Amino acid sequence: MTAARRVDVLVVGAGPAGLAAAARLALAGAGRVEVLEREARPGGVPRTCAHGGFGTWTRPLTGPGYACLLTEAAERAGATLRTGVTALDWAAAGPVLTVVGPGGPETVEARAVVLATGARERPRTARLVPGTRPAGVYTTGELQRAVHLFGQHIGTRAVVAGAEEVSYAAAGTLRAAGAEVVALVTEHPSAQAGPARAQAARLRHGIPLLTGTTVTELLGHGRLSGVRVRHRDGRTAVLACDTVVFTGDFVPDHELARRGGLAMDPGTRGPAVDGSAHTSRPGVFAAGNLLHAVEPAGTAAREGARAGRAVLDHLAGAPWPDPGVPVVVSEPLRWIAPNRVTPAARPGGHVLRTGVPLPHPVLYVRQDGRLLHRRRLGPGTAHPNRTLTLPAHWHDRVDPEGGEVRVSTD
Repeated sequence: MTAARRVDVLVVGAGPAGLAAAARLALAGAGRVEVLEREARPGGVPRTCAHGGFGTWTRPLTGPGYACLLTEAAERAGATLRTGVTALDWAAAGPVLTVVGPGGPETVEARAVVLATGARERPRTARLVPGTRPAGVYTTGELQRAVHLFGQHIGTRAVVAGAEEVSYAAAGTLRAAGAEVVALVTEHPSAQAGPARAQAARLRHGIPLLTGTTVTELLGHGRLSGVRVRHRDGRTAVLACDTVVFTGDFVPDHELARRGGLAMDPGTRGPAVDGSAHTSRPGVFAAGNLLHAVEPAGTAAREGARAGRAVLDHLAGAPWPDPGVPVVVSEPLRWIAPNRVTPAARPGGHVLRTGVPLPHPVLYVRQDGRLLHRRRLGPGTAHPNRTLTLPAHWHDRVDPEGGEVRVSTD
């Protein structure tokens, strides 16, 4: 028999966005705020990132330290954290979820639900890289859990597919585990990480970067023995290694959102939301990397806190907004979030990504041919897999009865 319970706010996901939302809500007296996390411990991805770069300039932290800080803040505010619990599906109406945990299945009814289920990397099968299924093939998350959480032996020679910030973090994890990083391989003409990080890997640690190159095949039976790579000019080569890590290529962990019938944005592949995290389903909010795979933990935490403020308005009786005006992008831009404009939203700005390097980027925001905003970005700041920002003060110029808002580079 399925047990039934009621809470005021149910937060699904105990990563930075979910924990920040829970802390904001519990501290404001939103009632019973409960956070569900399917992993054994809260904290999300930062919990497995032993490197620095988290927190603030005045309080720099490692990933585990940052996860601990967010967890303690949520618990101290009065939120209830339940780990080892998975949200499975929705009831036909209302913010009601079926979940399963150590105590068996139950139904949880809430006045509001915050989805903060995050994102995941696509494995090599989803990237259509052929070969057998040898040991030694990882995503960044699998590598970090194996090394930092379980202390597993990795290998001795490794290839990293990708040259983003997360790729260099994976290279650092491999080196910490005692493996030699044979090369970072990227299809792009240059690294997508910051110049200082890319130069340090090449000059200080002697890690070569193969640009215009892709991993096309895994070699070996039982254990990986090498990877075949193809260069832009068609030449192929074999890199001998016993470990390969596929990094980047994140997608939102959106199964629960889809099961709930939420309208999805085709660019981000996450739920469509306005600047206050309202989704298309009344009572359901979404925040963090579920909306845009993938942004830094600090960005996700700020979005979670912003969603918390919107939930408080909802609990106080604010009406649920109409779908609003969609915000879309033109190539070479890939996506933008939030991707709806509604009069009720309290926008905090947009994040977006480009698919190709833009040497002198200028962003134009138009609706029905009318220029709403123009923003010049710094030279060399627009690269694939690096965050671009767009302020939202132009929202008050949007015609709520007009067509879509389009963001372009020309």
